[in-house]
Amino acid sequence: MKEPLNSAEAPITQKLIKQISNVCFSVFVFAVLIITVIAITYQPPDPWLESAPALTHLFTQVENATFKDDSSVLKTGEDFSLPPALAPSSVLQPITETVIANYEHNLTSNATLGPTACAEDLEDGVNCSDPRVLIAIERFNLRLFKSIVFLEYSTPVNGSKPNQCDVAWKFRNRKEKSWRKYRDFRRFRIGLGDDCAYKVIGASGWHSGVNARRPRPRPTPANRNPKISAPYRDSEINDTIPKINSDTNFRRGRYLYYSRGGDYCKGMNHYMWSFLCALGEAQYLNRTFVMDLSVCLASQYNPSGKDEEGKDFRFYFDFEHLKEEASIVEEREFLRDWKRWDKNHKRKIPVRKVASYKTTPMQLKKDRSTIIWRHFDAPEPENYWYRVCEGQAANNIKRPWHALWKSKRLMNIVSEISGKMDWDFDAVHVVRGEKAQNKQLWPHLDADTSPEAIVSKLQGMIQPWRNLYIATNEPFYNYFDKLRSHYKVHLLDDYKELWGNTSDWYNETTALNGGRPVNFDGYMRAEIDTEVFIRGKTRVETFYNLTSDCKDGINTC
Repeated sequence: MKEPLNSAEAPITQKLIKQISNVCFSVFVFAVLIITVIAITYQPPDPWLESAPALTHLFTQVENATFKDDSSVLKTGEDFSLPPALAPSSVLQPITETVIANYEHNLTSNATLGPTACAEDLEDGVNCSDPRVLIAIERFNLRLFKSIVFLEYSTPVNGSKPNQCDVAWKFRNRKEKSWRKYRDFRRFRIGLGDDCAYKVIGASGWHSGVNARRPRPRPTPANRNPKISAPYRDSEINDTIPKINSDTNFRRGRYLYYSRGGDYCKGMNHYMWSFLCALGEAQYLNRTFVMDLSVCLASQYNPSGKDEEGKDFRFYFDFEHLKEEASIVEEREFLRDWKRWDKNHKRKIPVRKVASYKTTPMQLKKDRSTIIWRHFDAPEPENYWYRVCEGQAANNIKRPWHALWKSKRLMNIVSEISGKMDWDFDAVHVVRGEKAQNKQLWPHLDADTSPEAIVSKLQGMIQPWRNLYIATNEPFYNYFDKLRSHYKVHLLDDYKELWGNTSDWYNETTALNGGRPVNFDGYMRAEIDTEVFIRGKTRVETFYNLTSDCKDGINTC
């Protein structure tokens, strides 16, 4: 017979179990509390910066007067995935095989469409306006250009020969996440298939279909200049300066005005980091940002080695897109309207002057002054704009990366270079310059980026005789000649005509600059190099591909 459990043991066991249960429950409650606090206070990283965490870390350091590394171009909004909510409703939908098939089906049910062409019908040439010709061209393009999203075609027109048709279309590159459109026009040779249907039997290169190009305006006798061609103006660029229009509108507005600080004449990465902080604060405060369009280009981008003031923001960035995405007013217009108001009215405009970045955006949230004017008069680095977005403010201010795109004029050059290689190329980014000379921080970089080393490395990564675009800061054009025995090498300087004095870029920027020619500077080169590199099918980077040296020097990997 089993002995009964000792009466003294039972309560002890029960108490032990109860205590363990209480401890487990307490741990559970504590864990839930911690998770709840984290969920409330955690701020997710800026989605526009997730592809550049090293830059995020770099930009939050303030021990130096300038950022340590400005050799690469910071990606802007068109290089990141766009939230669907940001895309305008007017964006053209891609032309896919399904769209073409539906269009073709509708044509076949159209009684007014003539019979299918046969060989004898081409004796007098191709009827380029026949919709079935366009269908053949659209299908040919879809097969040939996999990296292109086709958005809209014009009606084909006759080429220079009876069997040729020229056609223009609008497109964007799949690797560019913006909704900007670009144009190409090409010449196609049209034949017939076994089923008597039209087919493309050959196509010429980029911008070859000159009959489909929109006509250029003829210069008037008053401004005729034999050295400058009549400009073709991209109708999608509207970078005019917005105006406030009236005293009433000015007085009713709410503005955030930043005085020029220590960021002026720093590198472009520094400039963008600070500018987007200011724009982010304006959006947080629900104010119009007063914007200085004058940019000082830092010395590292100029052949002279000197800072260059008076550069226009619109040379580098898309002002039209910025106007659409953010409430801004140009500084000179703003100051002119402010002065006019104070001259014509006894009651002055209410102004809140803020002397230090330590006054946070949260403290200014309820301020009703017409103008909040931030001053940056302290010594560096206390006078950097981006200091406003540090500390607790970082939880509230979000930099609007989606508002900052590269200049459409420069991106047109990117598309032309890519188009001239038929969008079928590989790319290598070769960093040399001062880094290759600094053996203390980068002991192997010079040797690892020698032509012989690059050839050896690329042979295992890129097929021979492919189009190879080299994005580089190496100043000597012939430095890469040894690669020409293995690849069809392309460098930015191979396309100088795209910014020469007869180019669209030259004419448009000259007009934007009050009739003074604009120097094609180092940052423009870096922007274009970066964007062409991104479009390569195989991309080889200097760091982590060509060399084992760390990007920011020894022991920084």
